[in-house]
Amino acid sequence: MENVKTKPKSSAMRLCTAAMCLAVGILLPQLFHLPGISFSGQIFLPMHLPVFLCGLLCGWTWGAAVGVTLPLISSAITSMPVMYPAGFSMMGELCVYGAICGLLYAKVFAYKKGVFPVYFSLIPAMLAGRLVAGLIKWILLMGTENPLTMHAFLASSFITAWPGIVIQLILIPAIMLVLHKSGVIVRLQANS
Repeated sequence: MENVKTKPKSSAMRLCTAAMCLAVGILLPQLFHLPGISFSGQIFLPMHLPVFLCGLLCGWTWGAAVGVTLPLISSAITSMPVMYPAGFSMMGELCVYGAICGLLYAKVFAYKKGVFPVYFSLIPAMLAGRLVAGLIKWILLMGTENPLTMHAFLASSFITAWPGIVIQLILIPAIMLVLHKSGVIVRLQANS
C-alpha cells in the first residue's frame, strides 16, 4: 500500500522538475540575447543543459519529452531557434540527449555514486544526439543549394560548440553532485 502512495508523489515530483527544466530551457537562452550581450547559442548551447538535467533527474521519458518540445515551444514564444532546419534538428538532438542520458543513468548507473555515472551517461548521449541532429539536417538540406557536408557537420557540432561542450561536462556533473550531497535528489527515477 505504501508504494501506491509514493508513486503519485514521485510522478508529481518528476512532472514539476520536468516543467522547471522546460522553463529554464526557454529562459536561459534569452540571457545570451540581452541588449549589449552578443553570445551565440551555437557556441554555449544553453538549451542543452536543462534537457540533460531533466533526463538525469526525471528519467528517459521526461528527458525525451522535454527535449523534443523545448525547441518547438521556444521557437513559438521567442522565435529562437528558427525551425527550419535548426529547430527540427534540435528537436531530434535534444530528444536523444534526454532519452539516452536518462536511460543510461537510471538503468545502467542507478546504484553508482559520484560523477562517473553522470559522465558515462552524458558523453554517449552527446555523441548520439549530435549524430541525430546531423542526420536530420542532412535530410532536410538534401537537394538544396547548401547541403550539409561532413566538414560543416563537424564544424558546427564540435568545433564551434566546444565551449558549450566543456561547460556541459563541468557544470552538469557538478550540479548532480551538489543535488546528491544536499539530499535534494530522492530517486526521481524510481517507478519510471
